[in-house]
Amino acid sequence: MKLFDTKIVAISNQKGGVGKTTSAVNIAAYLAVTETPTLLIDMDPQANATTGVGIDVGSYKKSIYDVIIGKAKISNVAKKTDLDFLDVVPSSAQLVGAEIELVSLFSRERMLKEALEEVEGKYKYIIIDSPPSLGLLTINVLTASNSIIIPIQCEY
Repeated sequence: MKLFDTKIVAISNQKGGVGKTTSAVNIAAYLAVTETPTLLIDMDPQANATTGVGIDVGSYKKSIYDVIIGKAKISNVAKKTDLDFLDVVPSSAQLVGAEIELVSLFSRERMLKEALEEVEGKYKYIIIDSPPSLGLLTINVLTASNSIIIPIQCEY
């Protein structure tokens, strides 16, 4: 049953160090504190969004990697956090290899979008932290999203 019209928001910029993960974690936490059902997806192999919401890397067996390559469903990978209205789909270093595994697949840019169909309507917001590159993982994030926030570094 679809409870919500889910908004899927990508936090993306191909440059590293601009605040993508900080923005993703804080937006997701704010939404959760306001009792808005939120899913945070960590698509960065560095897994900083995962650890940023209190999930220890290595304390789980499946990650977004398993979802992207079609070996797991998001609902089976999502973890509860200390905030009642926030779940996270953790990342892992294995995600680096997903780009290579996706290259030969048909609809490779739609793997995340198709996986999200299962949980659309369960969450009001899905916030996706993307990697600092413009490869297939980021293309998947952008394809799956219906809006994007692009943090930029304020330099002079």
